[in-house]
Amino acid sequence: MSKICIKAQNLSVQFPLKGKLFQKKQYLKAVDGVSFSIEEGTTMGLVGESGCGKTTVGRSLLRLYDIGEGGKIFFDGTDISRLNDKEMLPYRKKMQMIFQDPYTSLDPRKTIGAIIKEPLTSLHIKQGKDADDPVNEMIEMVGLKSDHLGRYPHEFSGGQRQRIGIARALAANPEFIVCDEPISALDVSIQAQVINILEELQEKYHFTYLFISHDLSMVRHISHQVGVMYLGAMIEYAQVDELYDHMLHPYTQCLMSAVPIADPEKNRNSHRIILQGDVPSPINPPSGCPFRTRCTQCKKICEEQKPELKKVSENHWVACHNV
Repeated sequence: MSKICIKAQNLSVQFPLKGKLFQKKQYLKAVDGVSFSIEEGTTMGLVGESGCGKTTVGRSLLRLYDIGEGGKIFFDGTDISRLNDKEMLPYRKKMQMIFQDPYTSLDPRKTIGAIIKEPLTSLHIKQGKDADDPVNEMIEMVGLKSDHLGRYPHEFSGGQRQRIGIARALAANPEFIVCDEPISALDVSIQAQVINILEELQEKYHFTYLFISHDLSMVRHISHQVGVMYLGAMIEYAQVDELYDHMLHPYTQCLMSAVPIADPEKNRNSHRIILQGDVPSPINPPSGCPFRTRCTQCKKICEEQKPELKKVSENHWVACHNV
């Protein structure tokens, strides 16, 4: 049986909103009762519209956000949900993040060498000259040269900057990496290079990834399992081929119908599902199913009761009253 690297159980995150004096405090519910697990050495893709809570899930797994009282996060079988900063330090070394924007995630005042070395020194892994060898190894591992280490971020292209971000994430030799839309700001040709690097590193070092993206084609290529989110909730979750070939939730069907098809003949015969209406506000979400206000299959029970994520086959879970 495969070992579970990271597990989220009933994960919920909400943020307080600023209001007027004496006004009742309001909260934005960014993530609402999300559960899943990722096996060691595999990649889970997380997809959905902007604002659905994907990035919040990723950052919560790294304990960058506080989670609700009922939620739990397990890393290598250990509950890390309520650990304080000092207790979290050994786990910080094992968990890293690759950020979305390579232009703002690197400190412009520091050299590339200092940027990659920072996780080693701040996490007390290596200090001073002892950190030079791992830094040289990391920069070459992502396809750059050691003589680049004395340069600054503005001297590099977007693709090179993202490689530097990958090198920084790998410097601490982590087990779990959150890839927060790491290719969305890059040209298509550069995207493939970055994905190839991630796949090669996973094969070599057995890394576990949470890959957050809008690019459904790329998610299918890199992922072993995929979760679909809508308005903070996980609405479908399955092995990658099972999800793409047998999507069951109405929202997933709409999402997948928008994927461009390269074959002109297949593209002409494909059926595009156009969603009506707008995404409801997470400050005041609808009762029952979060997708019911835009769903053509909505029934009375959808208005009254939120569907649970239920298992419909060996590797497929869906939150829908119609399935």
